[in-house]
Amino acid sequence: MNVHLIDGTYELFRYFFAVPSAKDTNGQEIGAVRGVLGSVLSMLEAGATHLGVATDHVVESFRNELYFGYKTSEGVEPELLSQFPILEEALQAMGVLVWPMIEFEADDALASAASKAAADERVAQVIICTPDKDLSQCVVGSRVIQLDRRRDVLRDEAGVVAKFGVPPQSIPDYLAVVGDSADGFPGVPGWGPKAAAFALSQYPHLEDIPKDWQDWHPSIRKARRLSESLRNSWNDALLFRTLATLRLDVPVFETVEDLRWKGPRPNFEEDCHRMNSPDLVRRAERARSSTKLEAAGPSRSRTR
Repeated sequence: MNVHLIDGTYELFRYFFAVPSAKDTNGQEIGAVRGVLGSVLSMLEAGATHLGVATDHVVESFRNELYFGYKTSEGVEPELLSQFPILEEALQAMGVLVWPMIEFEADDALASAASKAAADERVAQVIICTPDKDLSQCVVGSRVIQLDRRRDVLRDEAGVVAKFGVPPQSIPDYLAVVGDSADGFPGVPGWGPKAAAFALSQYPHLEDIPKDWQDWHPSIRKARRLSESLRNSWNDALLFRTLATLRLDVPVFETVEDLRWKGPRPNFEEDCHRMNSPDLVRRAERARSSTKLEAAGPSRSRTR
C-alpha cells in the first residue's frame, strides 16, 4: 500500500486564495473548504487508499513559547481562520482521518505519521503531500517522498539534495542558518542558501563545523566571516534549529489500517448540502464503490 499524508493547512491557504468566495446556507464562508474536499476526493478517485490530513487547528504552538518571534495567527484573514474547524469536521464526515493540531503543528503530525508509516513493512511508499521545505527533513530515499500536488513535482532524497544542496537530515541545520520567513525566525547574519549548502554538505550538522575557520573545507568561500557570524549567533542558531526540527512523537494512529478510507459517513451528505455541494456526495459514493470493486478483485467480465 501507499500512504498519502496531506498538509491540510497548506491546502486550505492555497484554495482560499485560488477560488472564488462561497457561502453555505448559514452565510459562512466555505469556498476554501469545498476546494480542499474536492482535492482530497480527486486523490481517492485516482486510487489513494490510505490517507490522513493534518491541520493547524490553532496556528500558535509550543514553539511560540520557545521564541517570541515565531509565527502567529496575527494578520491571517478571519474568513480563512474560521474555515479550519469546518474543514476538519467535513473531512471527518468524509471518512478521512484528521489530526487537528493545537499544542503541536500540522508539520509535526505529518512528520510523526510519515515516520510511523515508513516503519510498517506493508507500506510501499509514504507520500507527504506538501511543498513545505520543513517536511524535506522527513524524506528517506525513495520510500518517504514529498509531492507538490499543485506543480506535480515529486521530491525524493536525491531531489532534496538537488534543491537545497544538503541531505534531508541537514535540513533543520540549513533552516537554522538561512532562516525561515514563513515561520518567523531570521537565521544567522551573512548565511544565505549557497553558503549553507557548501558548509553543510561538508559538515552535516552545526556541531560538525570546525570552530577554527582555517580548518574549513577550501570549497567554502568567506569561511572566516561565516565562522565569526555563526559563533556570535551560536545560541540563536541552536534555537532556530530546534524550531525547525519536526517532532516525531505526536499521537497520530495505532496502525496504518487506521488510515484506510472506507467511504463517507452518513452526516457527510448533510454537510455537503449545507455547503451547496451535492456533487461532493456523489463523487464520494462513486469513489467508495470503486474502492470496494478494487478490493474484491477483478471479475471475469472485467478481465475480458
